[in-house]
Amino acid sequence: MEEFIVLDDTYLNQMALLYKNAFRGEPWNDDWSDEAQLSEYIKEISKNFNALNFGLLIDGKLAAMSVGMIRHWWAGTNYNIEEFCVSPDLQGQGVGSRFMKMIEDDILNRGLCGIFLQTDSDKPSYRFYMKNGFGELDKHVSFYKKVRK
Repeated sequence: MEEFIVLDDTYLNQMALLYKNAFRGEPWNDDWSDEAQLSEYIKEISKNFNALNFGLLIDGKLAAMSVGMIRHWWAGTNYNIEEFCVSPDLQGQGVGSRFMKMIEDDILNRGLCGIFLQTDSDKPSYRFYMKNGFGELDKHVSFYKKVRK
């Protein structure tokens, strides 16, 4: 049984575990073995001002999550997704697409205009978002500068 919910602090540990499992394998290979670092990251992204975090429970277990915030912009108010993931054992089965549709319905009911997110063009997530109706922003560029050797 699937249940769409808004995640609160009682789900922080489950969110961390799902995130760690979703990104530890190929193609990401993220090393979240430092549990304290992972816990702090999940708290940082899920407890922002205007935070809005969604979860999909399947048979009572957190199977997918979207961690983000409501962000006001001159062109309208959006849901900005910081992290989106589906349990690895459920990927490729339509769970992510169903979950994204639930999110779209919820934010539409809240009067929001759209969803903004970033992903890597060389990862499976890129194809997932394209398949689910997202388009690239022509002039939007992300920058990063490493300051520590």
